[in-house]
Amino acid sequence: MPDAGPIATANANVALRLAEALARHGVTTTFGQSLPSAFHLAAPHAGISQTVYRQENMGGTMADGYARISRKVGVVTAQNGPAATLLVPPLAEALKVGIPVIALVQEVTRDAVDKNAFQELDHIKLFEGVAKFVRRIDRADRLEDYVDMAFTAATSGRPGPAVLLLPADLLLEKATAASQRRAVLGTFPLDRTLADPARIEAAAELLARAERPLIIAGGGVHISDAAAELAALQQDAHLPVATTFMGKGSVDETHPLSIGVVGNTLGRGARAHELKPMVTEADVVLLVGNRANQNGTDSWTLYPRGARYIHIDLDPSEIGRNYEALRLAGDAKLTLAALREAMLRRDLSARAAARPKVEAQIAKAIEGWRRLVASVTMRDGGPVRPERVAAEIDRRLPADGIMVADASYSSNWINIYMTAKRAGQRFLSPRGLAGLGWGVPLAIGAQVAAPGKRVVCLVGDGGFAHSWAELETLRRLQVPVTVVLLNNGILGFQKHAEDAKYGDHTIACDFAEVDHAAIARACGISGLRVGRGEDLGPALDAAFASGKPALIEVITDPNGRPPLNIYSGHYPDPF
Repeated sequence: MPDAGPIATANANVALRLAEALARHGVTTTFGQSLPSAFHLAAPHAGISQTVYRQENMGGTMADGYARISRKVGVVTAQNGPAATLLVPPLAEALKVGIPVIALVQEVTRDAVDKNAFQELDHIKLFEGVAKFVRRIDRADRLEDYVDMAFTAATSGRPGPAVLLLPADLLLEKATAASQRRAVLGTFPLDRTLADPARIEAAAELLARAERPLIIAGGGVHISDAAAELAALQQDAHLPVATTFMGKGSVDETHPLSIGVVGNTLGRGARAHELKPMVTEADVVLLVGNRANQNGTDSWTLYPRGARYIHIDLDPSEIGRNYEALRLAGDAKLTLAALREAMLRRDLSARAAARPKVEAQIAKAIEGWRRLVASVTMRDGGPVRPERVAAEIDRRLPADGIMVADASYSSNWINIYMTAKRAGQRFLSPRGLAGLGWGVPLAIGAQVAAPGKRVVCLVGDGGFAHSWAELETLRRLQVPVTVVLLNNGILGFQKHAEDAKYGDHTIACDFAEVDHAAIARACGISGLRVGRGEDLGPALDAAFASGKPALIEVITDPNGRPPLNIYSGHYPDPF
């Protein structure tokens, strides 16, 4: 634990003990504004810095992005009342996708409870639906107990958020003696558990004997840090692998047995469009950290009804939720490694013999896709096709780069038109609740966690309107995130989906002209507007070479639509 200096003995208070407890669990920064002030004033004495966000609804998402990349608990702080209510959406996202975030929320003083104190709110009821653990600390001698319980809840089982409520007067109380605890609970998964060995053997037998096996990897592979184990299973057991949106990057998409992202974006123009039969005709499907949710399964119509399913997941309640499966309840890293060993003990000659045909099928489909989309990924002039934007970033993003996208179309573009160049590469997007505006704060949190890596964030003009203020945060923190903004002047997904479903769209879908590059320059960072496809590459090169935060606004074609299945038959192909 960092040396807290003289304050630890001469004038130590509960706020300092709280900071020391967080430092014991590996916390080195918190995402917060001023409150709880007593904590933020004490935290530097425990070696904890403060990463200050601008908008009250952005801090939780920054902590989420930080946790996803650092593999440590993200910590966010907030004032009681209105600021606390704005933590609900990011905590709900973290709960849905299994990301450990701890929120420290100031409470009114204990003598003012239930008196209509300023900004008093029942925070316990507020957070119960979006957190695994919610407690108010009313006694200084229970501080360490509750801190350790919060970290245990956040990092154990399926990770998720925990909330500690801190009365303002408690933080100023004179502290008890420094803790003698030594447990470090701030990384995840906290406890790795292996699935039932007998069931692992049964799964290996099913996969070895299958005629058309398939793995569909979800975001749980990243949460478990199991990409290496999945890659070894893919290679040694000769198994084709597809991923969900959240699972993108869990396998190397240049591997000859990698299909790409499958789900509700398999229309013409998707990398895996011609490979859809490999999903629909599979006879044994291994789901790994995959929630089998609506988008990933195209409203539960994509996955084959007659297949046998095997499901690896930390959360036993996810197994069999939508597809009855052989239950491998356990950590993906340990269980995939054990499954590979079990398969290597079997005769895999049939799988090896089938591999060349499978690889040829995948290679042919991907080559056909590349030829098909070249007309949009290389189109000059303007307005710029969004496919070209994703392709230009893809050409420049290194294998250890981190690609972040906002919800809606932005996440579709990166999942379809960018390539995971190695197993474990990170593509971050808010897919739990798919909240607009969360791309930029996710990117800031990711860059704070990995200051030496290239972080690029793709956003639309609709989503970016929710997070304009964080341009000032980029400048103040000098984190070199490059924000690429697709300005098509509309709320694209909403407009196109309404037109497809109802034959018309609401008036909420069209925006007035906004010069986002000018906003960036007004905030003190580079802001450049690009209106032609051929000008985007040089703009990206200049932004990356600067080593500074930058915004590139690209005027894009409002008719640019990802190949969503729901659009089939409604709109002409752009190719």
